[in-house]
Amino acid sequence: MTERLYYTDPYCREFEATVERIEERDGRTTVRLDRTAFYPTSGGQPFDTGLLGPHCVTEVMEYDDGTIVHVLEEHRADPVDGPGAVAEHQTEGSASPSRLASLVGERVHGIVDWTRRFDHMQQHTGQHVLSAACERLFAAPTIGFHLGADASTIDLARELSPGDLAAAEAEANRIVWDDRPVAIRFVSADEARQLPLRKQSLRGGTLRLVEVEGVDLSACGGTHVARTGAIGIVAIGSSARFKGGQRVEFFCGGRALSRFRSLRDTNASAVRLLSVLSDEVPAAIERLQAESKEHRRSLAALHLELAHYRANELADAAEPTAVGRLVLRAIDDDAAGLKSMAAAVATRSGHVAVLVSTSRPALVVVARSPDVSLAANEIVGTLTTKFGGRGGGKPDLAQAGGLEADAATILSAARGAVVGSTVTSKG
Repeated sequence: MTERLYYTDPYCREFEATVERIEERDGRTTVRLDRTAFYPTSGGQPFDTGLLGPHCVTEVMEYDDGTIVHVLEEHRADPVDGPGAVAEHQTEGSASPSRLASLVGERVHGIVDWTRRFDHMQQHTGQHVLSAACERLFAAPTIGFHLGADASTIDLARELSPGDLAAAEAEANRIVWDDRPVAIRFVSADEARQLPLRKQSLRGGTLRLVEVEGVDLSACGGTHVARTGAIGIVAIGSSARFKGGQRVEFFCGGRALSRFRSLRDTNASAVRLLSVLSDEVPAAIERLQAESKEHRRSLAALHLELAHYRANELADAAEPTAVGRLVLRAIDDDAAGLKSMAAAVATRSGHVAVLVSTSRPALVVVARSPDVSLAANEIVGTLTTKFGGRGGGKPDLAQAGGLEADAATILSAARGAVVGSTVTSKG
């Protein structure tokens, strides 16, 4: 069984180990060591990355039997200058098991990407502190945790108000700034049942406990900072109802700083673009939204007026047929514009309008006057059967989109469908 160095020393950045096995799984080269400081994906926390000898460790996995394997890729850059530089190096592809076979039984040097590891330590310890605050203040236990690439979340068993969340956030930061020690110890399952764990573990055997002094005691296999002060800060982002409870997004340490910088830059841009003070931005946005809504309303009225004007021109040039006066025209407009013009033509007695967009795939709208014996939806159905697309509507007005043909071809087919129609429905 691989010795897990991160269990007792999360701050271990470099280590020596013996290669026990090298094999290929799912097209990737995996290496098993007798000991490792690389954390595998587990308990809501992502895996570590780094270097193993000259090769990049791109993923670390733990199988059901407890085996830990490291996925390697060829390293194309010069050796790293030290921990923290690992993440900037690129790879050429999976390392060949046959080329690495000679390493079995040999000692190799591992380097953990410290920037990534310490970020995970800040987030995971911050989660323990925030979860403890939510449960202690508001009896809202954490039932789920996910440490993402940009943000982390906890799932609470019940929903808290914005004020409650702010109070929990304040309590969590009080604990952070108290700089309390974070200790690791190992106990048996029987001993654990006698301890005030925030959540009782269902696992047997030896349990690893993480204790934030005077605040939290939890069974956890993740990596954590040595003192709460290293978390830096705990900042709650968003929250939303989730499965009868609440999902709370949070940021700790470096992530909180990055989020602050992003919000600061966004606010500065808003202040500059709106020519207002920082605290006036929300009111300025509301004012712009109201103005935009009024402009859209005015534009819609003008668009309707224009549609009626153009519809009169189309109706005046309509072609007499046995069904009624027929308007067939290709129009450079969207579905709403075509519909407005066709409907306006149909307000005239004895008229039928078939309008097709000049774009492809094409849009088509068919409308007819109340006194015309024609079903517009059946005309549209005929066209979609012939040219594809989907649509529908009623006998007096129907439309479709996605027709794969040019406007002239569609209009020619529409003429035949209208003139040859024997439909007598008037809706």
